[in-house]
Amino acid sequence: MRSGAVRLLGPALAALLLAGCAERASPSEGGRTQVSGDDASGSTTPAPSAPAPGETTSETTSETTSGEPVASGPAVSDGRPAVAALSIPRLGIRGLRVVPYRGMTDDAPGTAIQNGGRAASPHGPRGGVGPGGVGNYQVTAHRLSSTRAFEFLPRLSRGDEVSLVARGTRYVYRITTTRRTSFRSPPSLREQRAAVPGRPGVRPTRAMITLSTCATIEDHAAGNFWADEFDNPEHRIDKIGVLVRTRAV
Repeated sequence: MRSGAVRLLGPALAALLLAGCAERASPSEGGRTQVSGDDASGSTTPAPSAPAPGETTSETTSETTSGEPVASGPAVSDGRPAVAALSIPRLGIRGLRVVPYRGMTDDAPGTAIQNGGRAASPHGPRGGVGPGGVGNYQVTAHRLSSTRAFEFLPRLSRGDEVSLVARGTRYVYRITTTRRTSFRSPPSLREQRAAVPGRPGVRPTRAMITLSTCATIEDHAAGNFWADEFDNPEHRIDKIGVLVRTRAV
């Protein structure tokens, strides 16, 4: 009798233990235990924020075998030249007209566009790409003459954002680097106009921008009064950025 009772109690005790474990487990759909966003230390992992409707973003990068960073998110354009409207919140610039032309930075046609109070964007073999295109979208404007469109461009810092609207899309670039270009140095000009700014000969893998204006104040302060036939001083200040967001408008 005693041995039979022991054999009967064994399954009963097992059932009781299983019931107790089930009460301590968190219920979930499909019989799986749900895990909250809190880890053992009590910190919470926030859910990633979704982009606005129609917006693509890129906050992370990957690398090619050559080590060149590649943007992983924003949609790029086909790189064709187009009239654009430039806005730089940090400098109070809203809707500055950017006019494309075939040529190179600060040549005669580009200077004439800037003299009219607009920004100029060269394209073609010696220029750059259009807004949102993979490569170097180059934009130049006067700092001390005409409407002084880029008067405060040197104030832009790493992390500041600029945006362009062209063909129904807003392209947002984030400033990453400041360069200085010398008009009296062919190698320096090649770096400014390169498809990857500062790296002539390197194949571009992402959309970039170069915003450029004269360094007349700085040159004159250093006693350098050289100027070319278009009254451009020797040096220019270039702000380089990368495309981080696009959105239909």
